[in-house]
Amino acid sequence: MFGPGSRESLFEKMAASAADVINIDLEDSVAPGDKDKARAQTIAATHDIDWGKKTLSVRINGLDTPFWYRDVVDLLEQGSERIDRIMIPKAGCASDIYAVDALVTSIERAKGRKKPIRFECIIETAAGIAHVEEIAAASPRLEAMSLGAADFAASMGMATTGIGGTQENYYMHREGQKYWSDPWHWAQAAIVAACRTHGVLPVDGPFGDFSDDEGFRAQALRSATLGMVGKWAIHPKQIALANEVFTPTDAAVEDARAILTAMQEATARGEGATTYKGKLIDIASMKQAEVIVKQADLIAGM
Repeated sequence: MFGPGSRESLFEKMAASAADVINIDLEDSVAPGDKDKARAQTIAATHDIDWGKKTLSVRINGLDTPFWYRDVVDLLEQGSERIDRIMIPKAGCASDIYAVDALVTSIERAKGRKKPIRFECIIETAAGIAHVEEIAAASPRLEAMSLGAADFAASMGMATTGIGGTQENYYMHREGQKYWSDPWHWAQAAIVAACRTHGVLPVDGPFGDFSDDEGFRAQALRSATLGMVGKWAIHPKQIALANEVFTPTDAAVEDARAILTAMQEATARGEGATTYKGKLIDIASMKQAEVIVKQADLIAGM
């Protein structure tokens, strides 16, 4: 769940929400003249708000601005140990992650902070997607990565003003019918591959039209199918939609557990494959089922 650091009235509502991760934004949703105010309010919120078991993240300003270093210094020198993550926007190469890492490491050592800060980053430029694998491997602090569709579209020169979802002019035509495909698919797949290679969590980014529940759900379902583990919410009602999509259904979990049982029985018989509900299953099927069961167990333990 995202909320601007300049609107402290939202903090308690964000803390009480059903979101797993809270991201207080110091970047795009904060006007240049409000940067100092937003930073100060965010620092106060790390001391004063009960964030429960939620992951508390703060999106700093981009490294191409005069604000980012002060965001990091003030957050870590004045903020509480409750801060879990820093989100790095517009990551373009491994050096961007290194720059923030070096500054964070120095402050942690100087101030004696006990809890190491973790990172998440956003791929939202042509350079970012071109260097996505090196970014995913850039720091042991990095644990999540997402696609920022709007800035990514601008950087790529895409002819669209939409944030996520299908785009009106990105379609195929056959027999008098239009078929809208997903212009973000290839970039998301690249992010998932880089993340899975280097042990980073791939997360779907924002869906701008918060009046379109079915559009959000469709985007989230595509992302979950590709291997992403969650999705941003820029409006409170999107939280429930995201949790619905990224929580395996009881039927899916039951099916996955049955596949594991069937394969365990096959293995005990010395067989590398068997059938389940009329379909061939093998070791690869077992690995797929384990992903679903692991996700369900993780959610149940939260």
